[in-house]
Amino acid sequence: MWRVNRKPKNKRNSRGHVLDVKLRSDQVRKSRLRLGALAFGIVFGTVFGIYVLWRAGQWAMNRFVYENPAFAIQQIDAQTDGVITPDQLRRWANVKSGQNLFALDLARVKRDLEMVPQVSFVSVERLLPHTLRIRVSEREAVAQMNVPRTNARGGVETAVFQFDPDGYVMQPLDPRQRVTPPGQAEEPLPILIGVGLHELQPGRQLVLPQVQAALRLITEFAHSPMAGMVDLKRIDVSSPEVLVVTTGQGSEVTFGLSDLDRQMRRWREIHDQGQRLGKSLATLDLAVTNNIPARWLQVNLGPVNTPKAPKTLRTRRKNV
Repeated sequence: MWRVNRKPKNKRNSRGHVLDVKLRSDQVRKSRLRLGALAFGIVFGTVFGIYVLWRAGQWAMNRFVYENPAFAIQQIDAQTDGVITPDQLRRWANVKSGQNLFALDLARVKRDLEMVPQVSFVSVERLLPHTLRIRVSEREAVAQMNVPRTNARGGVETAVFQFDPDGYVMQPLDPRQRVTPPGQAEEPLPILIGVGLHELQPGRQLVLPQVQAALRLITEFAHSPMAGMVDLKRIDVSSPEVLVVTTGQGSEVTFGLSDLDRQMRRWREIHDQGQRLGKSLATLDLAVTNNIPARWLQVNLGPVNTPKAPKTLRTRRKNV
């Protein structure tokens, strides 16, 4: 039997193929490294360039804007539609002459002023090159409450709180903070009673339904049929269902919390009927819908207080 000798594989060709594969792999690896290094260089250069530009821009803004004496505040134009002095507004705004107009935080100035209980709305703007303009809209008191409290010496004093038509609580301004000090010619505000001291926080809105109804009654009274007929002196808001109003002419009138306009029209009708009969109202319950409980007094036995024109809210200035 013949033995067939197989030819050995060509080792030379095999080694050449392996070397060729390794060579191509090294080339691919080097190419990838070059591409990676190039990409990293581009990214790094871009980020570094942006950082340099940002720092240069920041330096330029500080040098030519935020630290530029050409934009130093020389005038603080503060005006209000109420009674607060411009100097007091400037102190509350915490802005001084010489500060840079662009570096000033207008939102901070607006926020600080609107934290004052007497202030309702504030607008602040820059007027280049040297003026800061502040316009303030004040809350106007329509009622007040006198509450006894203990002072630091252990005695008792009366704390006065005032309310605007929306129920925001304020305390009277110091006379030095007003353009003109309060005079005796100013009409006294209607007095609210029946709210605890713990609920009276200046700057906060009192949202008790009976208090909100009492404030609506006061503001609507100036345009009601009873305006000029009687004075509102005191309103008891201790009940969550009714308001008990005491007038300067000695009458006591009970109101429901809703539909105040209709109740005031009924009040005028009954008031006129009493005038024709020569009587004045002692008590009247308008909260009852199916009848109107009333008690009368002879006119010559009642108080002789002359009713005064009710206070109306001031007209807001258009530039505020």
